[in-house]
Amino acid sequence: MEIDFDIPVQREGSHSVKFDGRQQYFGTSDVTPMWVADMDFAVPPCVTRALLARAAHPVFGYTLYPESVYQSLIGWFQRRHHWHIERDWIVMAPGVVPSLHACCLAFAEAGEGVIVQPPVYFPFFSAVTNTQRQLILNPLRCIDGRYEINFAELEAQAKHAKLLMLCTPHNPVGRVWSKAELLGVLRIAKEHNLIILSDDIHADLVYPGATHTMIGTLEAEFGEFIRTNVITAVAPSKTFNIPGLGLSSLIVPNPEHRKALHKVFDLLHVSNNNPFSIAAFEAAYNEGDQWLDSLMIYLEQNKTMARDFIAEHVPQIRCADIEGTYLLWLDCSALQLSDSALRDFFIRECKVGMNPGVVFGQEGRGFMRMNIGTTRARLQAALQSIERAVAAMVS
Repeated sequence: MEIDFDIPVQREGSHSVKFDGRQQYFGTSDVTPMWVADMDFAVPPCVTRALLARAAHPVFGYTLYPESVYQSLIGWFQRRHHWHIERDWIVMAPGVVPSLHACCLAFAEAGEGVIVQPPVYFPFFSAVTNTQRQLILNPLRCIDGRYEINFAELEAQAKHAKLLMLCTPHNPVGRVWSKAELLGVLRIAKEHNLIILSDDIHADLVYPGATHTMIGTLEAEFGEFIRTNVITAVAPSKTFNIPGLGLSSLIVPNPEHRKALHKVFDLLHVSNNNPFSIAAFEAAYNEGDQWLDSLMIYLEQNKTMARDFIAEHVPQIRCADIEGTYLLWLDCSALQLSDSALRDFFIRECKVGMNPGVVFGQEGRGFMRMNIGTTRARLQAALQSIERAVAAMVS
């Protein structure tokens, strides 16, 4: 399959949050948008074909989940992750963020503890606080630019919690937790009877040199605990650039947990989905392999170019070598700017719109998150703009 990811797609005027939302978010449209975590690439042709085929039918009524959509997910995770998922384990969901909220409601009572590991995708925090659960922070440790789980602190905190929300691959720091690290998390969870919600939405976006382990595949080491206490959130949305279609799945081996989640989703009346989401979901998982393989080659080249450019031309910014996702985590602390001043500097001087690290928790102070899921030309131009602005500031 020949896919040219260098071909620019005109996204302005498509009601894109990332492009058409610049004025509202940054106060100006005159920034290169490298913030919201979607990519600037056309979706796989198989997805477009499926959507056009469904659009050819003139009725868009209430839609069931066909058996084929479940089988597409089962086939994908068997092929790509060597994980056998049983049909009954699958709970369809309206997105991963709603799933975070649903799990807080289903598995912890008001006031009970939920552990999250900042700096982390900010809905992890709001899912806990919006549902009146107790937020327990288990900050990651940054050692020479590489993030690690603080297991000693996690062990002390686990006795006060009901639920641990894990992010793997981790957004925004780009770590892909190793099998050994996941086994360490499982050991603590089993000792304290914690339920684990593992957000694996970036599971397919992993670079050579790292191996993503679906926590559900570790039954040989942790046996029945995996089936009773582990829930995994997955979706084709990040992998195939279809987050706007809003369909994900929870893999829930425990039937009591499935019942609890269905109760929450039914209460909120978010159990139905639209026919286009279903068509795209199924097509992507059935036919998207070659497109993804090509994408990962392109993203790895983007990652390497950005990392090398920053190291050579903008040494005031440190860029760790991410293991997964298309999100760079930039340490800008050497610029010695407050978080608000740092945000303004990138908007006004660099003319690049990124996510301030502080929105991912206090541990993100002095950082910025850059989305490299774009054409190489746009990435190169943004990097050069940052280089010029930083050079002018420090001169």
